[in-house]
Amino acid sequence: MQVEGAIALVTGANRGLGKAYAEVLIKGGAAKVYAASRDVSQITDGRVIPIRLDVTSPAEIATAARSCPDVTLLVNNAGIMLASPMLTEKSPDALRQELEVNVFGVLAMASSFAPILAHNGGGAIINMLSVASWFVNPFNATYCASKHAALAVTNALRIQLKAQGTQVIGVYAGFIDTDMAARVDEPKTSPRQVAERSLAGLRTGENHVLADQSAHDIRQALLTDKASFEAEMQKMWADGATPWSL
Repeated sequence: MQVEGAIALVTGANRGLGKAYAEVLIKGGAAKVYAASRDVSQITDGRVIPIRLDVTSPAEIATAARSCPDVTLLVNNAGIMLASPMLTEKSPDALRQELEVNVFGVLAMASSFAPILAHNGGGAIINMLSVASWFVNPFNATYCASKHAALAVTNALRIQLKAQGTQVIGVYAGFIDTDMAARVDEPKTSPRQVAERSLAGLRTGENHVLADQSAHDIRQALLTDKASFEAEMQKMWADGATPWSL
């Protein structure tokens, strides 16, 4: 699918990666970009159309679908990361919140916009996943669980929507230089790079986009020696070597 002439809706577009997606889409020649956010007051770019949208709200998703019947590209970027291990007092609530946004939000948006995409020729869905969908960081375990589920949703959507001509792309990156990873004391990738590589994959028909070096390195490590990688995660937990600046 070409970016030129596309009509895109980007969730979580008020800042960080979502904002970068909107900017790169405009630069790439998109005909229209709907910038969706829970707080549209933060969207000040006059080149985009602000849309109030909380991806956990069925009513707001339905309103967005009615307001944006011309969409040909859906970018599911909205997400939350609560940096929770799996067994703590707060982990059940953290997991529920992350699943609501990172999984059920993606599913609800795809369900509402798939018929629109079909009507408009097929189009595409870009789901912003993470390298965390491939393994479990013990200090961020509930988020990893949500991204594992989001990966399964993405792969299922690809199979189910192929007949209507909808391309479904999963995008994988390590830590991105946004507010979400502000507490992380590790190298980070620029949001613009992730957005640009996502759209490059869209143009060439990729199913999976490795958007930074971290994604390439982790993918290779898991393919060549998964046991050693898992042992490294175990050691990280035993040493208390959290990447978070707490």
